[in-house]
Amino acid sequence: VDGPVLEKGFESFVGMHPVPLVHGMTIAEYANMINGEKWLKNGLQCKIEYVPVRGYTHSDLYKLPEKPSPNLRSMNAIFLYPSLCLFEGTNLSVGRGTEKPFEMVGCPNSLLGSYAFVPVSSAGAKKPLYENQVCKGFNLSEAGEEILISRALNLSWLINFYKAAENKDKFFNDFFNKLAGNSTLKHQIVNGKTESEIRQSWQVDLEKFRQIRKKYLLYPEFNN
Repeated sequence: VDGPVLEKGFESFVGMHPVPLVHGMTIAEYANMINGEKWLKNGLQCKIEYVPVRGYTHSDLYKLPEKPSPNLRSMNAIFLYPSLCLFEGTNLSVGRGTEKPFEMVGCPNSLLGSYAFVPVSSAGAKKPLYENQVCKGFNLSEAGEEILISRALNLSWLINFYKAAENKDKFFNDFFNKLAGNSTLKHQIVNGKTESEIRQSWQVDLEKFRQIRKKYLLYPEFNN
């Protein structure tokens, strides 16, 4: 459970409810929360049926047998996704149009990293960002396990790329605030806040969310 909690006024297709970027719930738990908190329009209530998984706990590692998206092809990409999805609100590529989308990050004029990749048009990425251009940055193919172990988003990549950007006025695009669920995160990065300071600013809202979340858990909580 990590990240900023979506604020009212920033709802969109990529963020509909007041939950953090990583909510730490199964889909049945999340559906029950939406129902119980009456988050659907006009307080609509749905009839939900679910089959509990015997013996499962939130500390168990579940590996998806099928890719959930054309651009999420490995568990490493899935573990990295919450951290790297914010880059889609910037002028950097996350490897769409490569063999390992969401396992790398970079751009043609990057001053950071030495890993090179070239996005090309493919079934899952028609006209990807920086198509047929050499991008430079980082290969994060081993970093997903670190994210899993820490159970925390990595903001340092985003902060460091912004600091190194030559044209900071064009680093963020209009999509960033929707992905973040607020306008605060962008301002914090622009104003030079550290990762620790940014994390601290989430804690009150995260604790409120955890108390709501607790009511809808079907399985034992994460081991600390």
